[in-house]
Parts: sequence; structure tokens; C-alpha cells
Amino acid sequence: MKKAIVALLLLSGSFMSMAQKANINWGEEFKMKKGSTDLSVIYADKDAVYLREGHMALKTYFVIGATTRESATLVKLDKSFEEVYRNDFNKELKGKEFEDFFFLQNKLFVLATDYDKKEKRLGLFAAEISKADGQLTGDWTEIDGWSKETNKETIDFRVDYNSDSSKMIVVSTVQGKEKNTYNIKQVDAKLKQVAKPVQISNEFEPKTFQLEDVVYATNGNIIMVGRVMEYQEGKKKKAKFLDFKNYLVRAYKPDGSLLREINTQIESKWLLSTKVSQIKGKELVLAAFYSNTKKGKEVNGMMVQRIDPATADIITTSHKELNTSLISAVEDTDDDDDESRKERKERERLEKLKAEEDGFSRNLRFRNFISTNDGGLAIIAEEYNSYTYSVYQTGGGSSMTGFNSGRWITYRVFNSGDIMMSKMDATGNLSWLHVLPKNQEERIQVGSSNAGSGFSIGFNYFDNTYGMPYYSGIASMPVAGKNAVAILFNDGSKNADVTKLGQKVKRTMRFSKSDFYMVTLDTDKGAYKREMIFSNDDIPPAMPRLGTNLGNVFYLVGRQERFLAKSKIAVGKLTFK
Repeated sequence: MKKAIVALLLLSGSFMSMAQKANINWGEEFKMKKGSTDLSVIYADKDAVYLREGHMALKTYFVIGATTRESATLVKLDKSFEEVYRNDFNKELKGKEFEDFFFLQNKLFVLATDYDKKEKRLGLFAAEISKADGQLTGDWTEIDGWSKETNKETIDFRVDYNSDSSKMIVVSTVQGKEKNTYNIKQVDAKLKQVAKPVQISNEFEPKTFQLEDVVYATNGNIIMVGRVMEYQEGKKKKAKFLDFKNYLVRAYKPDGSLLREINTQIESKWLLSTKVSQIKGKELVLAAFYSNTKKGKEVNGMMVQRIDPATADIITTSHKELNTSLISAVEDTDDDDDESRKERKERERLEKLKAEEDGFSRNLRFRNFISTNDGGLAIIAEEYNSYTYSVYQTGGGSSMTGFNSGRWITYRVFNSGDIMMSKMDATGNLSWLHVLPKNQEERIQVGSSNAGSGFSIGFNYFDNTYGMPYYSGIASMPVAGKNAVAILFNDGSKNADVTKLGQKVKRTMRFSKSDFYMVTLDTDKGAYKREMIFSNDDIPPAMPRLGTNLGNVFYLVGRQERFLAKSKIAVGKLTFK
């Protein structure tokens, strides 16, 4: 049996010295199914690592127009990264569509849907998988279901965790109805429903409200974040378009009744992006970037609110104007005080940029909130934008029929840019602010269809982008026992020395020719250093976003697509000491 090459990366680094290099070792081989589109680490414990080898799938269901979906494969590796088993569940999934693998309370489940065209009903099912041998331990259990009244309606759902990851949360809605109604159900590790399902509605016309986030607090309260849109007159007569108006953040009780609307308004400011998260064992954190103008093209400030998860009362509100003059100096760890011509030019460029006091890109998105030992909050954000486009590809046709077939090819483009690192102290003051320039672009084919039909992918809470992007973006995590945060990403070798705003950065598109970098950030002082860990030219390109951490070990995967052969795969771990 032929096997593709697999790389085992055993990576170790020291956050104390920020200088120790990683060691790279190669392991045994295993194969990956031809045609697979993504690979991610879904879980890791002290004895094993579990991988999800996925295939493209849609989560919006149409009665007319079919998009085929292949089952995913579960791969288990032992602590030495030797393959233990793999299972694609094709037999068990017969008649059902694979959705995802889901770990809950140390149990592993496979999720699948079954659509009854006659009844116009979609059911969501779960079955437990034995972690020992990868086989189902019992029958399928329906954990949720939805019916449609007309063919124009579409069913959207998302399966996630509550704040402490002790329960499975299913959030769903039926698009096409007269009002926005969201159903939320809790399921425990026995696949039993916890309490009564919650139904939440609002007063907005469906087209004028877009759900962006749902946070299920540990006490059962539900925080919903949405974008409110309004109709504006277009340039042409009678033409109207939807324009963003404001963010709406509401807290609901466990029974679905409104607890309160959280005030996020700042006088003469307009919010651009918002994120709510519950710090483990602590309060809710709401952070927002805002602009000084309604249609501003840049971020001019940041607001951070700490919220009591039980009452939804605002504990503290801090907002700070942001501009390039606030950027902290990067600590120089070089003992050589001599300034080269290149270094002087970069310093002068940064000083000029600060003097202009420009804002930051409106595409900044919050990625992580990390509590610090002194009661502060380290905030990691990244510039991010995504869009889709379709091109028509003509076919070769048939000499007998003369019919020239064709199809639409749809691509999704991901632009991941600068990394912003900042800290709000316990009193709400901005302790430090850094920006590390980065410019990544990743284009992924997300679907195709016969001539005359196609599809689009939404940009809301229910659009989880199926693990995309793969190679661009960042992973960030606290380092246990240290006042440090690790930020991991791919970048071009020409950007190896880029550490501060004002330095020129080259766009990275060919990730197979990129390098894997680690930024170590001291959350007390704000000092940070960037270093290359390994080259993606030597191994399959790493996918940091699709990794997972267990304590001070980060498990990651790499994948190199090969047109006429099975993909080359890498699995490894990055150990922080």
C-alpha cells in the first residue's frame, strides 16, 4: 500500500530567553484521502492526537440544486505520532450528510444531518465514537430538527460550546420567515436535552438584522451580538440599498426573556466591529473598535467593557483613542548600539507615520482576550477581510451533440493583515500598544456548479467558513506559568525582520515558500520578539489556525496539495518551556 510522506515536527522553544531554536524531526508515513480539502487537529490529550480530514460542504440547504458532500475521516495518532486508526464512516453515514466531529466531556461524537424532502424537515443527529477503536458505540440520536413551510426558506444552524465547554449548544434559524427567530438548545454528554429550548425573537425585519455572535454564559444567560441595517436611497430613482446602522448587544435570561440591552454607544462614534467573550471563571468582556465618522475607513479608537454575566450590568467601561502615535517602542535586545542606515531609515519612517496620527484599518478584528496576572487584559487583534467571486469556465462540449457545457467556479479570498497587540490594565488604562505588519492573501475554490446554477456563502454567525482560511491568519494562546502570549503565523522570508509599523512588508501568497514564525509577547512589559521556527519549503506548509493547544504544547498540521497524487502531510507539536 502506497503511503504519502508525513513530517513529524518536534518543536521546542524557550520563552525565558526567546532565543532557543526548535528541533525538527521526521516521523512515520501515513496517507491522506485524495481530494481532501482540509486537515485540522480537533483534540489532543496526553496519549493521542485526533485529526479531522475534511471535504467541502455547505451548511445551507436548498430543495433545488444539489451540492454533493463527502464524509470526513477521523484519524487517531498516538503520542509518538504513529497512526492508530482511521475511519471515514461511509457505511454509518449512509443516507446522512456528515457535519463535524465534536468532543464533549472527554467523549467523541460524530454529527450528521438527514433531510426529508417530502416532509421538508432537516434533522441533526449525533452518535458516540469509541476513542479506542474509532467505531460507533451505539445508534444515532436526534438532538435537534427543523421544518420548512416553503421551498424558499433555508435552514441555518451552528453547533458550538457554552462558555466552560461543558455542554453542546445548537443555535438555529429558518431564513425566509417574516421575523427573526433564533432557537437555542443545550445538550449534555449523554446527548440529553438540558432544560427547555430557548426561542429568541427581535423586532427587526429579517433583511435588516444580521446575527454576528452568540455567547452562552456559564450561568445560562445568553448574549447575542447583531448588526442592524437600514435602507438608504440609491443613486437611481426608487433604488434602495441596505447600509450598516449600528451594533445591537442584548442579554437574555435562560428562558429567553430579555434581561437588558447593553449600551455600547459612544457619543459621536460609530462601532466597526465587536466581540464578546467570557474569561474563564470571570466576567464577560465586550470589546469594540470604533470610527470618528459613520462611514470611516479607519479605526480611531477601542472600547472595552467588563460585564457581570449574571446581571448583564456593566462593571467598567474604558475607551481609548487610537492612532499611530500611541505605538510603543519595540525593546531592542541587541547589545550593539550602532544604528545602521537601514535601521535609521526604518526608525525615521515610523516616526513620520506616528506624526501623521493616522488611524488603523477598519478591517481589524478581535482574535483573543487573555487575562494577565495583574488583573489586566491582553488583547490580540488582526486585520481581516474576506470576499467571494465566481468565474464561468467553459467545457469542451460534445462532438455528437454539439452542446458546449460549462460551470461556475466560486472562489473565496482571505486577506489577513497586521497584528495588533495591546493591554488594558485593571483600571482601564491602555498600558501599551504594538502593531506588527503582515500581509497574507489566500484564495480557495469553495464550489462549482453546472451552467445556470450557483451558490453564495454568507458572512454571518452561521458562516463558519469550514475551517478556512487554511494557511493564513494567526493562532494565539497564553503560555502556562509565564507572563507571555505566543502568536504563530506563516510569512515570507523577506519579512523576517519586520517587527513594527512603518517597515515595508511583502504580500505572502505562496505559503509553500513561506516560513513559520513565532512572536513571544511579554504581557507585563509589552516587549516582544519575532523568530523563525522552520521553513515551509522543507515540509508541508503549516496551518496554525487549525491547530490546538494542550497546556504548553501546541499541536499543528501541515498539508501540501499535489495535483496527481495524494497530499503530503505533516503533524507535529510546538512545546513551550
